[in-house]
Amino acid sequence: MVDITFQFEAFSFDGICRTVALPLCPMMGQNEGIEPVCYSRNVDLGGNLVFQPATLVIDVVAIIMAAIMIYHIRSKYTAVGRKEIVMFFYLYMISVFLEMFLITDVIPSSSSAYPYFAAIHLGIVSATFWCLLINGFVGFQFAEDGTPLSLWSIRISSFVIFAIVTLIAILTFLNIGPFSYQSPGALWAFMFIINGVCFIVYVISQIILVVNTLDDRWPLGDILFGFAFFAVGQVLMYVFSIVICDQVKHYVDGLFFGTICNLLAVMMVYKYWDSITKEDLEFSVGSKQNVWEVKELMAEDELSQPAYGGNPNQGPYPSQQQHHQPQQQYRPQGPPPPPQQMGGPPQQYGQQYHQQFDRPY
Repeated sequence: MVDITFQFEAFSFDGICRTVALPLCPMMGQNEGIEPVCYSRNVDLGGNLVFQPATLVIDVVAIIMAAIMIYHIRSKYTAVGRKEIVMFFYLYMISVFLEMFLITDVIPSSSSAYPYFAAIHLGIVSATFWCLLINGFVGFQFAEDGTPLSLWSIRISSFVIFAIVTLIAILTFLNIGPFSYQSPGALWAFMFIINGVCFIVYVISQIILVVNTLDDRWPLGDILFGFAFFAVGQVLMYVFSIVICDQVKHYVDGLFFGTICNLLAVMMVYKYWDSITKEDLEFSVGSKQNVWEVKELMAEDELSQPAYGGNPNQGPYPSQQQHHQPQQQYRPQGPPPPPQQMGGPPQQYGQQYHQQFDRPY
């Protein structure tokens, strides 16, 4: 039986940073930062040490997947909330990009610029959760989607959250004023409480939206899968990171699986949004060919075509007047003139004409 070793203390990053290597851990606890008990082994590339190489690969994949999702969202020109939800994916992609440089030590933790980049990363992460929360209310039409009120309310409020968290993080890292890296209660509250509340409120609001306004219940599966992926990722990061690291001989740790689960949760957000939004096919310009329903048009064309062997100028059914008139057989009074005496080139059905009148009666 493997002993699960982890520390999770309220309003303190000491136990968390001893469990998993977060980008802010070099700025916490003391001047030298806090080092985790077990972390992923480093790789030497061209004389440079690259930390967390497995997580680096997942971050690259996450950036590519975010770019693909942004492309598909922007291609749905008439979908509801298109401009609002794309902000969330832009913020997610920026946060992953910054995390990739911080955890791999591309920006050295000993550098004077590291605290500022780590603070900006935390601000982007909080702004991403806030943007997701506001997108959850777009479906309730608090403002018409795509209008300046809807767009700028998300932009301004997300920027305010970004500025507040970034400022608190910088003051905490530099130990300025009432903020201290030995007691980072305000930063901990934003990172775990406020961000968690934003995520939970988004999930609950979307469940209410689907149940009350949609006939289809399949989008509930996307919401629940996204919630499950995010929750499992947090547990793997903050609870089982040391166990995973010991069992796989330091090749990966909980940060690797947490990054994967966060990516899957974001993909479920896209899948959910795509399943509840429809676009006008007349005005959509997508990369794939649209499938049109032509059954009614085909039925009308079949009714307009003549019956087999009938007159093309006559409908598929005889008129009522022709139906009640008795049929009369045409008998010519004399022999037909030869084709040379009819003038002009021989007619197309001349042979059938002679065969019709040469047969004995």
